[in-house]
Amino acid sequence: MRGKYALHGRFIDFIPADLTTMIDVTVENFEAEVILASNELPVLVDFWAPWCGPCKSLGPVLEKLEVEYAGRFKLVKINSDDEQQLSQAFGIRSIPTCVLMKDGKPADGFMGALPEGKVKEFLDKHLPGADELIAEEDVNAAEALLAEGNADAALEKLQEALAVNPANDDARYEYVKLLMAVGELDKAQAALAPALAQIPLQLRFEALHHWGQALQFAHTDERAQWQMAQFDALIEKNKRDFDTRLAKARLLMAAAEWTDAMDELLEIVMRDKTWSEEAARKNIVAILELLTPAKPKGEQPVPGKSAGGIELTGKAAALNDPQAELVSKYRRKLSMALN
Repeated sequence: MRGKYALHGRFIDFIPADLTTMIDVTVENFEAEVILASNELPVLVDFWAPWCGPCKSLGPVLEKLEVEYAGRFKLVKINSDDEQQLSQAFGIRSIPTCVLMKDGKPADGFMGALPEGKVKEFLDKHLPGADELIAEEDVNAAEALLAEGNADAALEKLQEALAVNPANDDARYEYVKLLMAVGELDKAQAALAPALAQIPLQLRFEALHHWGQALQFAHTDERAQWQMAQFDALIEKNKRDFDTRLAKARLLMAAAEWTDAMDELLEIVMRDKTWSEEAARKNIVAILELLTPAKPKGEQPVPGKSAGGIELTGKAAALNDPQAELVSKYRRKLSMALN
């Protein structure tokens, strides 16, 4: 069983030393123990062989560090003699070789029996710090609370995550998005500001910026009191009344009428792609980003294959996601309108 230790007044999981051993990985359990596991935390894969002297000296160092790092990474070992298919997939030419897997893919590695200090340097370069783990714990808790419909408690958890680790972009994105959803627009704008100053600007934060503009419009512009028929009457008189079309689209965005908003914005794009610094295209891209279903942590492998292309059995294909299909449909519509 796992234990806990206190850090900054919080309790973090750790793995007791007497229960920590490297897991033997074969082609049969490779996907579960390495690929999928690396979506949750980094996995250090140690390629070794029983006859290899340097492997015998490196192994205990890795086991010691797994305990010392208290669950910040997972350690597995692959017998390169017995699992030649895996060794070939990773291009292993000499042993010991260690490969660090993150999000289902190799992130870095080293060859040879490095001393403990050098292995620590390698790990510290890639592993999340204790503060990052606390922040991630808060984000996960917020997701659970939001699923239960407890938005206030979720906001508190996300705010805690940002207080512990202001560089946590995932926490900032979810925090701003939730603030906007509950109508806390001023707080959302303040929390979004650091992300908008990033270079390069992340698309997801730009999407929040455009959604925020639509929400502000719905709260402050006099046209927010209009009925849709009033917009449609003006547009019927002048198909190129882009200002009215954009105003209508923003109100639809604020009401989460996403497809109607995109249809109106597409009408602008088809008539004038560059109008108002491509405002229509930018808002469509923002909506598509907001609607894109969240990916699991890390990139999932193709069903039936490992990341290295090794055939694996018993994997069912993912069901089609209606929201993903909607996003794909409107991406094609935007592409056709731009061409």
